[in-house]
Amino acid sequence: MQGHGFIHDKLEIKFLILYIAARVIEPIPFETILDLTMCDDAIGYFDFSECLADLVRTEHLTLSAEGLYAITEKGIRNSSICETSLPYSVRLRCDRNLSDCNRKLRRKSQVRASSTRRENGTYTVNFSLSDDMGSVMDLNLMVVREDMARMLEERFRKSPERLYHQIMSLLLSDGQDEKSDK
Repeated sequence: MQGHGFIHDKLEIKFLILYIAARVIEPIPFETILDLTMCDDAIGYFDFSECLADLVRTEHLTLSAEGLYAITEKGIRNSSICETSLPYSVRLRCDRNLSDCNRKLRRKSQVRASSTRRENGTYTVNFSLSDDMGSVMDLNLMVVREDMARMLEERFRKSPERLYHQIMSLLLSDGQDEKSDK
């Protein structure tokens, strides 16, 4: 164990990892579980790593080929039994961090941008925006260079709502702007 905190042994670290895994909205990578678990100053990296590996070995968590951890039914059962043994202040701090993490995960799943190379050397950039009800917008654009495709992907991820609003405004306009330009 490292510094001063409320988590005192490896069993409590395991409880905390299960508490986190039971509350994230999708499987997460090692770094995310590490960041969320380090909400208590007494937890050390090596103790955390060992506990995480034990939870996978005992089938409380699964580790996918992509390196994502997810809780199993066994893990959910044990987490619900043991979560009250975690100190309240640790759970509160963890819940705040989980809320932020889940918001980012939800946003990542709702805003997607990717590109594929065509046979002629150009690229198709795919943009997708969805909400809790389903797809809001799917858009495919052709660009001539890979660096342009990457730039468009990045810009879309930063403010997809702005692009959606501008497209809707343009499509819903009565065409007055076009007449004044002529």
